[in-house]
Amino acid sequence: MAYIAMATGFILILIGLFGALTNRNILRMIVAFTVADTGVNMVIVAIGYMHGRTAPILDVAVSAAEAAARIIDPVPQALVLTAIVIGVGVTALMLAYTYKLYEKKRTLDIAQFTELKW
Repeated sequence: MAYIAMATGFILILIGLFGALTNRNILRMIVAFTVADTGVNMVIVAIGYMHGRTAPILDVAVSAAEAAARIIDPVPQALVLTAIVIGVGVTALMLAYTYKLYEKKRTLDIAQFTELKW
C-alpha cells in the first residue's frame, strides 16, 4: 500500500513540474505547483508508513520495547500537516499576486510580463 502511495506521489510531482514548465497561463502554473505540493506530501506520508504498526496512542501500560515495536513515528504526519498549511498560504499569496498582475496588465500570459518594474 505504501508503494502505491509513493508511486502516486512521484507521478503527481512529475505532472506538477511538467505543468509548471509548459504552461504560459499563470493560473495553470499555480494549479500545477499545488499538484506537485500534494505529491510531495503523499511521498512524505508514504515514507513514514510502517506496515503492521498503529498510531502512538497507548491505552495500557507497556514497556518501552513493546511500545517501540507497535507504534509509528508521528513526525512525518506532523510535517505533512505543517506543509499543508504552508502550501495553502503560498498558494493564497500566489493567487493574490496573480490578481494584482491581472489588474495591472489585463492578461495572465507570462510572456507579457517582460519589464522589471511595474
